[in-house]
Amino acid sequence: MEAWKIIFSWRPRNVFTQITLTLILPLSFIALAHMEASKLLFPNTIHNEIVFNQTQAGAPKYHKLSDLTSERITFWLFVAAYFTFVLIFSLVSTSAVVYTIACIYTGREVTFEKVMSVVPKVLKRLMLTFVSTFVAVFAYSIVASLLMLIFITLVIFLASVKFLVPIVIVLGIVYVAGLVYMAIVWQLASVVTVLEDTCGFRAMMKSKALIKGKTGVATIISLMFNISVWLVQVAFEKLVVRGESSGMVSRVAIGIICLLLLSKLTLFGLVIHTVIYLVCKSYHHENIDKPALSDHLEVNLGEYVPLKPRDVQLV
Repeated sequence: MEAWKIIFSWRPRNVFTQITLTLILPLSFIALAHMEASKLLFPNTIHNEIVFNQTQAGAPKYHKLSDLTSERITFWLFVAAYFTFVLIFSLVSTSAVVYTIACIYTGREVTFEKVMSVVPKVLKRLMLTFVSTFVAVFAYSIVASLLMLIFITLVIFLASVKFLVPIVIVLGIVYVAGLVYMAIVWQLASVVTVLEDTCGFRAMMKSKALIKGKTGVATIISLMFNISVWLVQVAFEKLVVRGESSGMVSRVAIGIICLLLLSKLTLFGLVIHTVIYLVCKSYHHENIDKPALSDHLEVNLGEYVPLKPRDVQLV
């Protein structure tokens, strides 16, 4: 409710519109367009890659598929470029929206030019937080895989094989729950990186401490947001990418609707994660140090008024 009120309040609406058009809309377009581009440019690459990995070396099919090396290289370069652009626009959008919310809560005048002047100052810090999260997720996946392998081996040798499938399902659920929790920590850590003088693993630890007591609420909100995004992407893939029978005009219209929906969802998600940060600060009775934040963003120290926990209320 608070997030919607922030987005649609009259004062910052123009700034949110500019952020959406220049940052979030291109991000959403890239996220959707890569599905269509992959289908048009590389219709058989992934299938050929799977078959190549499953084909015995020396077989005629193996040599035939090995001749497609340049195609595979081009495909993976395309994937790398896609993730690079998504990451850049995502981090820039995060810094812009979070800074705008901070200005709104402190009563500061906010313009699109001022917001964009802040972005370069926090982009490197956000990148460091992202890399730290990636390292943490990678280490978590390695350790979890080893533990699951050991546990499954013990079950096979010490118990009945009939228990294997239920145990694998339970372990899989636990693993996914861990990934969801780490995703929530990363989202909150991104806000911490913009609004506080910390980044990387320190921002993750700060986020982990802040989320205590509000983990359930944050998880529900995060799941609802991600499911909504996933539904839009599924609709785009089925009705636009694979919807040849629908006709070009219908596919274009549906594609535009999906693009607008994804843009609005992305903006709403960034705003609500910032609100969650403010609510968590209030829950832990922590004041937001506005002078330190002003110094961090290199703005006029005298323009800030300290924000008290009572200033942050959800309705």
